[in-house]
Amino acid sequence: MPRPLVAIVGRPNVGKSMLFNKLTGRRLSIVEDTPGVTRDRLYAPAEWRGRVFDLVDTGGIEPGSDDQILSFMREQAQIAIDAAQVILFVCDIRTGVTAADQEVAGMLQRSGKPVVLAVNKMDSTGPTDPDVYEFYNLGLGQPYPVSAVHGHGTGDLLDVCLDHFPPEGELEEDDEVVKVAIIGKPNVGKSSLVNRILGQERVIVSDRAGTTRDAVDTPFVHETGRYLIIDTAGMRRKSKVDDRIEKFSVLRAVMAIERSDVCLILIDANEGVTEQDTKVAGLAHEAGKACIIVVNKWDAVEKDGKTMQRMEQEVRRGLAYMSYAPILFLSALTGQRMGQLFPMIQQVVQQACLRIPTGVLNSVLADAQARVQPPTDKGRRLKIYYMTQIGVKPPHFVIFCNDARLFHFSYQRYLENQIRNTFGLIGTPVRITIRQKGDKED
Repeated sequence: MPRPLVAIVGRPNVGKSMLFNKLTGRRLSIVEDTPGVTRDRLYAPAEWRGRVFDLVDTGGIEPGSDDQILSFMREQAQIAIDAAQVILFVCDIRTGVTAADQEVAGMLQRSGKPVVLAVNKMDSTGPTDPDVYEFYNLGLGQPYPVSAVHGHGTGDLLDVCLDHFPPEGELEEDDEVVKVAIIGKPNVGKSSLVNRILGQERVIVSDRAGTTRDAVDTPFVHETGRYLIIDTAGMRRKSKVDDRIEKFSVLRAVMAIERSDVCLILIDANEGVTEQDTKVAGLAHEAGKACIIVVNKWDAVEKDGKTMQRMEQEVRRGLAYMSYAPILFLSALTGQRMGQLFPMIQQVVQQACLRIPTGVLNSVLADAQARVQPPTDKGRRLKIYYMTQIGVKPPHFVIFCNDARLFHFSYQRYLENQIRNTFGLIGTPVRITIRQKGDKED
C-alpha cells in the first residue's frame, strides 16, 4: 500500500514551510517572511516512531482572493487535501483566530478528513500561553501548541497524526523509481509539461516568469515504470537573480539536478538555444546525469520539410558538449510526440546504468590502439595497460598507463568515442580517470 500522506495547510505566513522543514529534517521548502512564497505542493518523506509517511507543503489559502496566482494556490491546496489521509492545519498564535482561519476551517470540515490543529510560533518555554484556547472556536477539537523554529510540541503533533493512519501494511520499495528533473530557463513550459504528463493541473502554469519557485516532486506511474517527476524553478542569468527568494529557487533547482536520475532539458522552439540554455544544460552535464534535450512548443513553429533538421543542427551546435543526448521535439500544450518521452527516459536510464565487463572493455581498447597509436612526447610513447569500469550513473572508467602526462585530452576523447561507438551509452555522459603505474585503484 502507498505511504500515508499528511497535508500541511493554512493561510499564508503562519509557518507551514518551516514546520514542513522541521518535520522532514531537511531544508526543502523555501522559508521567507513573505506571504505567498510557497505556491505549489511540495512532497517529502518523514519518519516518526518507526512509521514512514509523506508530507506535503502547500501554498497559503486565501479563500476570498481574486488574484490569479492565489486562486491557483487555493486549488493546489484543495488537491492536496483530497489526496491526504490526515490534514495538519497550521494557525498563528500571534494573530489569533482570523476570519481566514475560520473559512479554511470550514473548508477542512467539509472535506470529511481527520484534521489536526497546530498553533504555531509558541516559541517560549514554560506555561502554555492561554491564548491557545481561543482556537477551540474553530470547531476542530484540541489545538496543539508547536514551535516550527525550535521543534517544541512537534512530537505530540505527530503522535496524533499517526493515530489517524491506516494500519501499517507492506510498503512499496522505491528502488525502481526513476527520478526525472525537468529543468530549463523560465517560461520554456516546464510546468505545462508536468501537467501534460500527469493529466492534471499539478503545478501552477502562468505566462508570468518565475511562477514556479520550489522544486516540486510528484510520484507518477506509467506503463513503462514508476517515476518521481521533479518540476523546478526556471534558472535565470545571475545578473537577474536579485530577489532572495529567487536565489533560493535556483539553489533548489541545482539540488533537484543532483538527486535526479534523468534531466529533461527544456528549450523553447521559438527561441532556439540561448546562452542561458547552455548554462542550465551544463549543470546537468557536470553533475553526470543522463539527459534528454526536449525542444518544447514545437506546435508553434512554422515548418517546411527541413525545419526539424535545421533545428536539430542548431541545438547540436549550441550544446556541442552534449552530443550524446537525444533530442525530442514535442508540444506540452497539444501532447504532440508525448508518447515517445517515457520510452526515451527508460533508454537513457538503462544506458547510464550499463556495466561493461573488463575483458570486453579491453578488447575495445586494444582495437582502438591498433587503429590509432597512442601519442608520443619527446620520444616517449604513452603505454596503456588496461581499462576497467568502476561506477555507473554515469559510467565511470579508469585507464592505467605508464605516464598520465602523456595521455593527451584528444586521445582520451578518441577512446571515449570508440566506447560509445561499441556500446552506445546514449543520453549519458562518460567519466574517464587516467592513472599511471603505481597509483592505487579505488
